[in-house]
Amino acid sequence: MYAVTDPSTGEVVKEYPTATDDQIDQAVAAAFAAHRDWGRHSTVAERAALIRRVGELHEERKDELARIIQREMGKPLDQSIGEVEFSAAIYGYYADNAEKFLADEPITLLDGEGSAVVRRSSVGVLLGIMPWNYPYYQVARFAGPNLTVGNTIVLKHAPQCPESAQALQKIFRDAGYPEGAYVNIYATNEQVADIIADPRVQGVSLTGSERAGAAVAEIAGRNLKKVVLELGGSDPFIVLSSADLDATVEAAVEGRFENTGQACNAAKRIIVAEPIYDEFLAKFTAKVLERADGLAPLSSVAAAERLEGQVKRAVDEGAELTTEGRRDGAFYPPGVLTNVPADFREELFGPVASVYKAADEESAVELANDTPFGLGSYVFTTDEDQAKRVADRIEAGMVFVNAVGAEGAELPFGGVKRSGFGRELGRFGIDEFVNKKLIRIT
Repeated sequence: MYAVTDPSTGEVVKEYPTATDDQIDQAVAAAFAAHRDWGRHSTVAERAALIRRVGELHEERKDELARIIQREMGKPLDQSIGEVEFSAAIYGYYADNAEKFLADEPITLLDGEGSAVVRRSSVGVLLGIMPWNYPYYQVARFAGPNLTVGNTIVLKHAPQCPESAQALQKIFRDAGYPEGAYVNIYATNEQVADIIADPRVQGVSLTGSERAGAAVAEIAGRNLKKVVLELGGSDPFIVLSSADLDATVEAAVEGRFENTGQACNAAKRIIVAEPIYDEFLAKFTAKVLERADGLAPLSSVAAAERLEGQVKRAVDEGAELTTEGRRDGAFYPPGVLTNVPADFREELFGPVASVYKAADEESAVELANDTPFGLGSYVFTTDEDQAKRVADRIEAGMVFVNAVGAEGAELPFGGVKRSGFGRELGRFGIDEFVNKKLIRIT
C-alpha cells in the first residue's frame, strides 16, 4: 500500500512495508504511555518550547522536505517550499499563544459566592488520518495544537506519502518529544478501524473524502469517540462587480489552480454576474489555457483518470469544455466547463474550472448554496454592503471577500453540511480535543 510513485514519470521510487497488528498495538501503547507520563505532567511552557522547535526544524529542513513531497505527489517546488513554511508558521503560532489559549477561564457566578474556572487539559491519545494533497500542512493543523495541549498523536498518513510521513516522525523526535508522543504508522483501513475502537484512543481527526469521513464517523460514533472531519468542497467564487477585471480574473485563476487544482477549498465553481460574464469568461479562459505551459502532474495517474471520467460525464450531460491537449499519464490539461447541468454536483479535483452565469445577486447566492458541500467561498464585489450581505448568506464555514490565498494560522478552518464539522487552526483549533474541566470553589 505505502509507496512513493513519482507522478511525473510513473516510477515507483520506494515501497514501505505496512505495519503488522503487533506494531500498531505497540504504537498505541507508546502513545498511551507518553500521555500518562509526559502529556499529563509537562507544563504548557515546556510543550510550547517543543512545538516551537518543530517549526524551526521545518524551516531548517525545508528544501529537503519540499523535494520529498514534489516526488511523492507532484507539487511544484515553489509551492512545496511554501507549504513547509506555512507549516512552520502554524507551529510557531501555537508556541506563541499556548499559555494564553490554555489559561484558566474564570466564570462570573450568578450568586457571587466563591469562584469557578474552566481549566483546559489534554484528553489522551488521538488518531490523525491525513490526505496526500498537503502532506505537511495538514499534519501541522492537527498535531500543532494537540501536542501543545498535551495530547499524544498516532498519525496515519496517505499511502502515497510514506517518505514525508517518515520525515515528520524524525522531526518530532529530533525536536525532543519523548517516545510515543508522536508516532507514525503505515496502517491499513482495517487497522484504522481497530485503532478508533481501541479504548486507549480518545478521538480521531480526518481530512479526506466524503466517503472516508462517513466511514470514520460511523466507527467513532459506535465507540463514543470525538471526531473532527474536514472533507470535500465545491467552493463558489462569486464575481458581482470589479474595479479591475484583469486582477479579479487572475485571483480566480489562482484560487482554482493552486496545487494544480487539488485543494478541498479551491475555487471550483466560478459564478459571474451577467453584465460582466462574457468579458470575464473570455479573459478567464485565456488565462486558464496559458496554464498548459509548465503544468505540474496530478498526484497520480489514477487521479488524472478519475478527473478525465468526471469531465466526460459533465460533457455527456450537456456541458461545454474548452481545453487544449489531452491527458498524458498523470498530466491533465487545464480547461473550462460552461453550461454545466444544474444536477452535476461532482467535486472536480484538478485543473478544470466550471463557470456559471448569474442574473443578479439573489441568483448568485442561490447557485452558490446549491451544493451538498459547505467548506469555503469567495466573494468579489466593489460594494462593501453587498459583500457583507452576501457573506452572511453563504452556507459555508469560511468566506473570503476580495481575496484568495488569505488563510492564516490564526484563522479557523472548517466547513458545514457534507464538508464536515469541527475546526482547525486559530483559537478554535486548540479547543477541539480538550477537557474543559469546571472547577467550582465555595
